[in-house]
Amino acid sequence: MTHIAVLGSTNMDLIAYVAKAPQRGETVTGREFRTLPGGKGANQAVAAARAGADNVSMIGAVGADAFGTQLRSTLEHSGVDTDLLRTVDTAATGTAHIVVDDEGGNAIVVIPGANGTLTALAPGDEGLIASADTLLLQLEIPVEGVLAAAEAARRHGVRTVLTPAPAQPLPPELLAVTDLLVPNEHEAATLTGITDPHAAAKALLAQVPEVVVTLGARGSLYAARDAEPVLVEAPHVTAVDTTGAGDTFVGTLAVALAEGGSVPEALAWASTAAALSVQRPGASASMPYRSEIDNEANGPVS
Repeated sequence: MTHIAVLGSTNMDLIAYVAKAPQRGETVTGREFRTLPGGKGANQAVAAARAGADNVSMIGAVGADAFGTQLRSTLEHSGVDTDLLRTVDTAATGTAHIVVDDEGGNAIVVIPGANGTLTALAPGDEGLIASADTLLLQLEIPVEGVLAAAEAARRHGVRTVLTPAPAQPLPPELLAVTDLLVPNEHEAATLTGITDPHAAAKALLAQVPEVVVTLGARGSLYAARDAEPVLVEAPHVTAVDTTGAGDTFVGTLAVALAEGGSVPEALAWASTAAALSVQRPGASASMPYRSEIDNEANGPVS
């Protein structure tokens, strides 16, 4: 049985599609607007569930509003346990305001809302974390809450996977209880001051035992203290919307590693899932199911 626990954000994504993103002070006309479930925590939970984890549990917070109701329903429909997704009356559900251009690139403004209340573990959270194989963490909630969860995972021997996004300086005590750090190349540069991904990954190994640097269309780089670096290329596809691709990668990777797959195989499988996701609009809505990933894993993604 593979049990993935996720502590993180649950947002409603408000997405505007445009030919070219506006510059400061500029107004442009978009071609479409969508309201889709998102949030890095919820995204990773949905990705893990669709990738075939036996059990995925979401720890988070939504507001007592229509967005909160819709997000809870979306998670449950995807097979995610929401017993510890709490509803708070003091804040609205978090939102992400996203502009997606014709090249699939995006710019995002996140309003934390209820996510900002996750400063500590609530009753039941540590027990759920203790029952999991892997705990997925991100930084769209207060770092105090992330640290509390990571420390709980360490107490119970649960593997922690941290996505350091949005990029920010990380307290040493959080890195000390992180087993696998998964930044993209820009986040890795922010954390280390080093722009070369290989050198940045090597520098990060002074703080965490394992690192995967995602490189977008170029694939992903794995580095560990006791192993040679592994570079896995990504499938070549035409991106429609890259929103949520990193979360798809992390959620799928967590499932593959929890099932005992080798690092190269797990990276390749996760890259296939991410490549499928960027060919569809939205974040959680774009995430592929295990059957789709398996069908494409040994051949070109189309």
